[in-house]
Amino acid sequence: MAVQVTQFPTTPKGRRTRSRLLASARRVLARDGYVSLKMVDVADEADVSLGALYRYFRNKEDLFRALVDGIHEALFEASRAPNKELATDPMGALLEANRGYLSLYSENRDVMRALIEASTVDKRFRSVWWAMRNRHVDRFVGALKTKCGIDEVDGVPARLVAEAMAAMVEQCAYVWFAQEEQLNEHPVSVDEAARVVTRIWHDAFFESAARSDAAAETDRSRSIKDL
Repeated sequence: MAVQVTQFPTTPKGRRTRSRLLASARRVLARDGYVSLKMVDVADEADVSLGALYRYFRNKEDLFRALVDGIHEALFEASRAPNKELATDPMGALLEANRGYLSLYSENRDVMRALIEASTVDKRFRSVWWAMRNRHVDRFVGALKTKCGIDEVDGVPARLVAEAMAAMVEQCAYVWFAQEEQLNEHPVSVDEAARVVTRIWHDAFFESAARSDAAAETDRSRSIKDL
């Protein structure tokens, strides 16, 4: 069952109020997490009545979904590589895409941390997280096939490899940014993070393809010599 979000306000004042409520919700989320989030705490943080908050959001699921939806779209756009071409500069394209994703993830670590928490206790947000993940994987696998002609990696479907790579990036981002204060003795910069995960992505898809091409060429040469 999907989380239904209330209608977006149409007046400038209504939009400003909604934005203020969302900003207050983020502060409460950063402090308390998703499970402990209470509408009354958000209303107190925003200095509005509880009734005023409910005029904009029916419940905390509605409120949180509004936060997640905006960040989902922003993450999807940030993880494009408009200045690099995957077919001719795969390392550059992957680095640009990963840097964009990780930078925005870091900026929104409070909501991303809460989303992972919410996905473990509420199947509706597990579905939201899964849809976000699949959307990124679908785009990459499509580009890999159409631009690079790659649909397998060492005999394994490229989508399966892309899912593994996506899981790696998600977990790295969660450890390095969403749980930075709890888990990291030494902070990891966005640039360091992007370079590390990009090297792994590149080696998984493009170094493997190069090895396969070299092996195929060797086999062809041997066949010719055997004639």
